[in-house]
Amino acid sequence: MSATTPSGDFRTSYREDMTIFPTRNSRIALWAGLALLLASPLLLGRYELGLLINIGIMGIAALGLNILVGFTGQISIGHAAFFGFGAFASAWLHEGWHIPVAFCIPLAGLMTALVGLVFGAPAARLKGLYLAIATLAAQFILEDFFARAQWFTGGVAGRITEPFALGGWVADREETYLYVVVAYVVVMFLGAANLMRTRDGRALVAVRDHYLSAEVMGINLAYYRTLSFGIASFYAGIGGALYAHYLLFVSVEAFNILFSIQFLGMVIIGGLGSIMGSLMGAAFMVLLPEVVQAGADLLAGGAIDRALKLGASISFLREMAVGAAIILFLLFEPDGLAHRWRLIKAYWKLYPYSH
Repeated sequence: MSATTPSGDFRTSYREDMTIFPTRNSRIALWAGLALLLASPLLLGRYELGLLINIGIMGIAALGLNILVGFTGQISIGHAAFFGFGAFASAWLHEGWHIPVAFCIPLAGLMTALVGLVFGAPAARLKGLYLAIATLAAQFILEDFFARAQWFTGGVAGRITEPFALGGWVADREETYLYVVVAYVVVMFLGAANLMRTRDGRALVAVRDHYLSAEVMGINLAYYRTLSFGIASFYAGIGGALYAHYLLFVSVEAFNILFSIQFLGMVIIGGLGSIMGSLMGAAFMVLLPEVVQAGADLLAGGAIDRALKLGASISFLREMAVGAAIILFLLFEPDGLAHRWRLIKAYWKLYPYSH
């Protein structure tokens, strides 16, 4: 009897069910994608490389927020403040303590995690709207701290940072800094994927799904709710530190409440509770304004612009598009891009017998 290959999604053990890359094609796609990214400095210009760098940095920070919101069921409207704290912390560690930038980035993540644990302590007792208000307060408290703590942030003047350096290798251009961001993206996303396979990761999901049942099972709600804030802040701090050493300047005004809303948009559009969805949402939010701006440039001065008399207001299409995208995804694709991608893969996996 000839050997047959099982059709569909065929798994016989928990180990197979928890595999990060369950199929041979998924592993091939991973290595092909990494190879293409590593070769991109030879194929793309600085503008395109800058977009890839921003997608990676925002993807790391969005992943942290997704662990908090999507996997644990908590809410945070102050994620941009923790992102900014990581940026300032890395710059402060390098300038004030002369620590190499390569070590400042993970240390900034740890410092931001400690701050996140402090502000996440109320999460042990608050939920819903009250927790949202508490995180909103954290946003404004940290914003005020950024403006007043000149020793840490440089005040309203901001702080100049140094490029990433490791030994004699300096990543001071898009062509080189892309490799730094790709390395951190791989490590942070693999770390999150493995976290969700552990007992602690399953406990976070149990807290989200039904906290009363989780408590009956012996899960410490206060511990895991606070832990999720620490993990989310760690990811935000890493992303902020990478952001600071990419721009080589950190400004207080950059990390406002609108930036926090953008992070929430990344998580919603990418897909709540999806690790890969965080990166997809970040890519969507980074590329959407660029696409809209390109369309606005084509319309500016044209027949449509003259007929509607939009004039200079057409530039605000960038901001309008972000809000419209969040609303449309909530209405028509609430599970996000990751869910749609899973449906597309399932369709072609069983084609032509899919239904």
